[in-house]
Amino acid sequence: MELRHLRYFIAVAEQENVSRAALKLHVSQPGISRQIHDLEEEISVQLFERSAKALKLTDAGRKFLDEARAVLQRADDAVKNARAVASGVGGELHVGYSPSLTIQILPRALRAFQEKFPRTRVSLHDMSTEEMLSGLRTDKLHVALTIKAPRRMLRGLQFRELARYPTCVALAPKHPLAKSKMVSLKQLSREPLIAYSRNEYPEYHDMLDELFEGLRMPHVAEEHDGVISIIAAVESGRGFALVPGCVQSMAGPRVKLVPLDPAPPPLPVGATWKADTEIIRKFIESAAEGGKK
Repeated sequence: MELRHLRYFIAVAEQENVSRAALKLHVSQPGISRQIHDLEEEISVQLFERSAKALKLTDAGRKFLDEARAVLQRADDAVKNARAVASGVGGELHVGYSPSLTIQILPRALRAFQEKFPRTRVSLHDMSTEEMLSGLRTDKLHVALTIKAPRRMLRGLQFRELARYPTCVALAPKHPLAKSKMVSLKQLSREPLIAYSRNEYPEYHDMLDELFEGLRMPHVAEEHDGVISIIAAVESGRGFALVPGCVQSMAGPRVKLVPLDPAPPPLPVGATWKADTEIIRKFIESAAEGGKK
C-alpha cells in the first residue's frame, strides 16, 4: 500500500464517482479504478458498494476513510516538520546562559525569537562559563549567552557582543561604603571578598588578578557557584562582591551596587557558538534585536 492509494481512495469516497475523482486528481479513470481495486484486494475488504451511477462507502469503507485521512495528515505533518527543521524555523535549540550576566538580555532574546519562530522550542541550561564552552564543543549546546571568554578559550568558537555592563561593588545596605558615590580598589583591599568559584569561573579570578594588580588582593572569604548565593552572602554582611551592573535587576534593594573608581573596562556579554547554522544565526539576530529594545 502506498500513499497514492489512500489519496485516490479519499478522492473517490468524497466525490462518490470515479470520473469526478479522476478529473480532480488529473489522472485517467481506468487508473483510479485499478488503484481502488488493488487496494481492496490488498486489505481484503470491500470499501465501496457499486451501482451504475455512483459508489457508496460500506461501513468498513467509512471507517477506513477516517483512518486514511489521518495517515495522510500525519505524513504531511512529517514533511512540514522536517522542512521546518532544515530551514531553521522548527526543532529544538539548546541555549546555555549565565543568570547574573543575562538577566536583561535573555528575556528579550527569547521574546524576540519566539515571536518569529514559535515552533522552535528553546531549552535553557544554567551553566558556568567552562560548562557552556564544553557544551558547545561537544554539541550539547547550540548557543551560550555569557561573558566573552579569553581568546585561548574561544578557539574554534565564534562570539558576538550583545551588551556591555560596568563592574560594580555589591554591598550590604548597612555597609559603611554603601552610601558612597564611588568606591576605590584600595578601599576594598582590606574587605572580605565574596567570589565565584574558581573551579567553575576561572575567568572571574583572572579578572580579579588584573583588577588588583599592584594592590593588596582582598581575602576571598567565600566562593559560590551562583549569583543568588553571592547576593545572599553580601546581604547578610559577610563581605562585598564584584558583579556586573545588571545584577541590580535581580537583587533589587537587598544589596547596594556602587560604581568602582577608577572604572575598569566594561564587561562584554554576548553569544558564543560553534556551528554556523541558520537556526543559530536567527536566534543570535533575535538576541541582538532584543538587546536594542
